[in-house]
Amino acid sequence: MAARRTAARRSRAPWWIDLPREELLDVRLCDLGLTVAGTALERRVQRLYDDLARRGLRFRPHVWLSTDWFTPDRVTGFAIPFYLAHPRLCALEHAMMFEVEGGGHAACMRILRHECGHAIDNAYRLRRRKAWRETFGSASEPYRDSYLPRLGSRDHVQHLDLWYAQSHPLEDFAETFAVWLTPRAQWRAQYRGWPALRKLESVDGLMEEIADQVAPVRSRAMPDSLPRVRQTLRAYYQEKQAVYGRDPATSYDRALHGIFAEGGRRGSAGKFLQKHRVQLRNRVSELSSQPRYVVDQILRILVVRCRQLGLRLARTERATLVDAAVLVAVLSTRSGRGVLKEVLR
Repeated sequence: MAARRTAARRSRAPWWIDLPREELLDVRLCDLGLTVAGTALERRVQRLYDDLARRGLRFRPHVWLSTDWFTPDRVTGFAIPFYLAHPRLCALEHAMMFEVEGGGHAACMRILRHECGHAIDNAYRLRRRKAWRETFGSASEPYRDSYLPRLGSRDHVQHLDLWYAQSHPLEDFAETFAVWLTPRAQWRAQYRGWPALRKLESVDGLMEEIADQVAPVRSRAMPDSLPRVRQTLRAYYQEKQAVYGRDPATSYDRALHGIFAEGGRRGSAGKFLQKHRVQLRNRVSELSSQPRYVVDQILRILVVRCRQLGLRLARTERATLVDAAVLVAVLSTRSGRGVLKEVLR
């Protein structure tokens, strides 16, 4: 690997760029040598700064690369996951997790604006203001490990997936700020008649108050910055994947017996689910807003369990596909609720 690093320094390409996947997985995150500068991330962060300038705000959050998206309390910037700094790492993230959170321009900008909401709250101590508390509630409310969103509620804006504004007052503010900051959002028209409009108007008033003010908090700390993370990519993904696959296989038996049969001449249930695995994973993830890795792990467990139980199709393939999609959606949503804090912080 030392020879690769020397050659890479001469070509200015990452030394690990041509490593086979198995070798790449043994590289430590601190040895990746990644920076935001010179990447698509840099342009997107600048776009965020332009959004703030257009709104008349002097605040500019600092950013750094780490293992995930997060904004530490009392810090006026936020972390961005390292894989977004290079296409090869985005490809690895997709191979390991079946999606890249923030990989596309629009998706990345949504999360940048959300995290900026947390950072500006820290910088100006907005949560201490009476108007903030009256609008969003108590910031000291404990975070819940999971929550059941009210799908028809109009009390919250809809910005990130999973109705995330409903998860906690701090997330409610960050989501509302993100909608307010988005160019050409036309939020007054979009949320006309919604109680959420009052929250947007409150944010509008708060931002007008602080627009020209110097932030009282100016912490430039960068907790868990990438150069300090000695974990290998392999360990990183083992840990990340473990977060998404916690339900025991036997807990799905009753549901499987409701769709498949223990005998008969029709095809194997396990082979059927394996055949339609990609179709089910992509469709259920799209409709339920659950991470693809969560959906795929559910499918993987169901395939194995169907084979262990010797289950076979009880109905036509078309009818079974519909039933299987409903089952996977329900199970993946249940599993996904338990990891919301790890997925979106």
